[in-house]
Amino acid sequence: MTIHTPKAVAGITLPDSTIAKQATELLLEHGTEFLYNHSLRAFLFAALNARQNKIAHDTELLYVGSVFHDLGLTPHYRSLDKRFEVDGANAARDFLHSHGLSPQALQLVWDTVALHTSPGIAEYKEAEVALLNYGVALDVVGRGYADLSEKHRQDIVKNFPRTDFKKTIIPTFYEGFKHKPDTTFGSINADICACMNPDFHRKDFCDAILHSPWTD
Repeated sequence: MTIHTPKAVAGITLPDSTIAKQATELLLEHGTEFLYNHSLRAFLFAALNARQNKIAHDTELLYVGSVFHDLGLTPHYRSLDKRFEVDGANAARDFLHSHGLSPQALQLVWDTVALHTSPGIAEYKEAEVALLNYGVALDVVGRGYADLSEKHRQDIVKNFPRTDFKKTIIPTFYEGFKHKPDTTFGSINADICACMNPDFHRKDFCDAILHSPWTD
């Protein structure tokens, strides 16, 4: 695995506390170079947004959330029956619990990871939750692309390359939850299943209502 570990990128200093270093080690151990680069880009985009808009936040917790946000896709952390976001959130919470962080910090990071694919909700939560949602969306679908300077984009991608991101991210997502497609109901992940599996049939909420056991 070829990785870059710069001290600062685009004017943003990467956290180097014991917690941050150990979180990064877990990402490198259980993730891939592709997920590592994506996670670090998401953090940097989030941190730049915070700086540009003067959003107060806990940088270390935002970093940990960024590092863990896709670890629920990996064989080590993924479950048989939970959404991948919940698997990642549980892993992040367990990791921080082992470091003795407060219940409030544990819940904040859990929400940050669990809600990173929940547009329309995450942006109204705490700063760290909203920031990671922003950073991930910028990297995956380009939301807020025009708000990022060309210099910052080049600096970030130089250090953490996208490596054919558009063609790689969809199968990467699918690989993480293809064994439990029912967990994608009601989320954007159902689009991934539909894209990758022509035999996938989405559950329909209206059908669920009309076929419930109630008589009226």
